[in-house]
Amino acid sequence: MRKGSAGSTTATTSPDTPALRALTPAVSAARARKFGSWYYAEHVLRSMNSYRWTLLASSVGTPVLYLFAMGVGLATLVDRQAGEAFGGVGYLAFLAPALLASATIMTASTEFTYPVMDGFKWRRGYYGPHASPLGTDQIVNGHIIAVGLRLLLTTVIYFAIVAAFGASPSPWGWVAVPVAVLCGLSFGLPLMAYAASVEEDKGQFALVMRFIVMPLFLFSGTFFPLETLPVFLRWIGWISPLWHGTELGRTLTYGYAQPFELVLVHVLYLGVLAFLGWRLAQKTYARRLGK
Repeated sequence: MRKGSAGSTTATTSPDTPALRALTPAVSAARARKFGSWYYAEHVLRSMNSYRWTLLASSVGTPVLYLFAMGVGLATLVDRQAGEAFGGVGYLAFLAPALLASATIMTASTEFTYPVMDGFKWRRGYYGPHASPLGTDQIVNGHIIAVGLRLLLTTVIYFAIVAAFGASPSPWGWVAVPVAVLCGLSFGLPLMAYAASVEEDKGQFALVMRFIVMPLFLFSGTFFPLETLPVFLRWIGWISPLWHGTELGRTLTYGYAQPFELVLVHVLYLGVLAFLGWRLAQKTYARRLGK
């Protein structure tokens, strides 16, 4: 720093310090159009960083508590009476893939409801980025990328704890991680599209959690084989992304036997749901924000 003639100071740079140059508006706009989805994903991730310790505690604490309760408590009692009811594996190995998929469903239900409405109504966080060169599709994609990364982190931590409990004996068990992320997105993206269409909060999301998420959690073959349910209740599992994700997870983690055609149906069902939810979310955001 040096003083000017009137006592004011002006900034100087040393010969070794490169001068900072601002990008021209045209260059900034071009970069936003090219990488806008990742820029918005960074924004969402930075928002999540403000409550990172809560996320970490829930990502680690929840699986430890569930698996300890099931593996040391309930599983001990169930295994004494179950015999071959779970395909020749212990109850913990049977349950672990379902808990893995359930964790992504629960997380997606949180991240694709109130934060979406927050972006449109409360803090209106979508409108600032939309006033920039970012398009509505990039805002949707960025939100999905950020939540997908959160799902991935949660699932990796969850699976590491599952493996530490010895509940994933198959060498292919790690593939259950991307399957669980796909399961979460297959439920979360249609929910995201619905949340984007909600203009007034009248308890719709609480109803979703109570009358959709919880029944799927209870009746999707999570705690017992779906075949043990009465026929008139099995349809809940058949249409549930959680059941399809859980069945795939069991095949991967301990070699649960099922026909290849059924495995293909599971994968296609989850993929189609996620794709349709993504496209519907893009259309709904475009309607609400305007292109």
